[in-house]
Amino acid sequence: MMNLAIRDIRSDWGRFTLTALGLGLLLTVVLAMTGIYNGILQDATALPNSLGCDLWVVQRDTRGPFAELSRISADLEERARAVDGVGRARSYVSHTIQRELPSGKPIRFTAVGLSWPDDRGTSLPIMEGRPFSQPHFECIADKSAGLSLGQQIPLGRDLYRVVGITDGLLASGGDAAVFFTRSDAQSIQYNQPNEAIRLDRESRAKRVRQSELGRDPKFRQRSLGPASMIPAIAASPIAAVLIDLAPGADLDTVKRKLQEWRDVTIYSQDEQNQLILGGVVEKTKKQIGLFRGLLVVISAILMSLIIYTMTVDKIHSIALLKLLGAKAHVIVGMILQESLLLGGIAYGLALILGNATFHRFPRRVVIDNDHRLSLLGIVIVISIAASVIGMKKALAADPNEVLAS
Repeated sequence: MMNLAIRDIRSDWGRFTLTALGLGLLLTVVLAMTGIYNGILQDATALPNSLGCDLWVVQRDTRGPFAELSRISADLEERARAVDGVGRARSYVSHTIQRELPSGKPIRFTAVGLSWPDDRGTSLPIMEGRPFSQPHFECIADKSAGLSLGQQIPLGRDLYRVVGITDGLLASGGDAAVFFTRSDAQSIQYNQPNEAIRLDRESRAKRVRQSELGRDPKFRQRSLGPASMIPAIAASPIAAVLIDLAPGADLDTVKRKLQEWRDVTIYSQDEQNQLILGGVVEKTKKQIGLFRGLLVVISAILMSLIIYTMTVDKIHSIALLKLLGAKAHVIVGMILQESLLLGGIAYGLALILGNATFHRFPRRVVIDNDHRLSLLGIVIVISIAASVIGMKKALAADPNEVLAS
């Protein structure tokens, strides 16, 4: 018995190839959406997970430094160290920077401040270079920032040398993470132009002269200096304090002790991740998930139309087969073979195109074997469902039409 599917492909291989290529491109987009979806989930939690802490101390009634703005006093770091069960407390700050390098290349990243000397960046996944060796003028950049080891970046009034390169550390918005010591990160964040500094000092000096403190020449002189040299001016706030438990300490017990403080809210590492996934990237997850579902539906519709068109084109041959006594299951099997072959070729093209292009995407695309097998299952289901319409048309073919023609 001749195989009608193979004969049909041989007789019009050009159309079949173009059709398989088009479906392959569509399945590539489906696979890309799956990978981008998984990449967003991993990127959103990569930064907090890399810091390796047990508890997050943030501003009262806020969702933490990743979901919303959090400002707490830098003194909380010392307060936390005094709590039983706390092995280490580290301050954390972050802010977004978008600048243009001297070469004219634009750069955008999230500056993360680590608590020197307690945190030198040793917990970061450094693939090249080293952690911090001094408290100032060094940074560790993720490779997605496009910076090279040893490169100097002008930020604020200073130059910062890239001493380490990490891999896969992005902020929830997709920006690369660049790590500084906390003092350097705050220096960059609160840097002001010379004129702004001069006006601020003059304003402060005027207020001092108008007060009783202005009678003392020492106070008048100090008011003209940097704000950091004036004890009455509080230190810059931080975004969070990271708590590492002491060996043998119970997480819930330490958390309950910290929750007694009325000015902060405490989250575990898992709770912090859930806040990010359930808030910061929630809409993005839903949007990409919906788009991925639409692509699957479109793929099914297109494949159904293609199989139906191919069946209609060879309806005369099918009617002739029925006239010669071919069983229904033979005709159904031929259509199913062609549909599965079309889906299989499109699936193979999607894998090849994905492997060749996904690493060039601006956002990370995460595809593993489970995702590939899931797509294969979807393709098989779509191929079988698409062949049903063609099967109905083939089974409805009237052998008498062959005699009448």
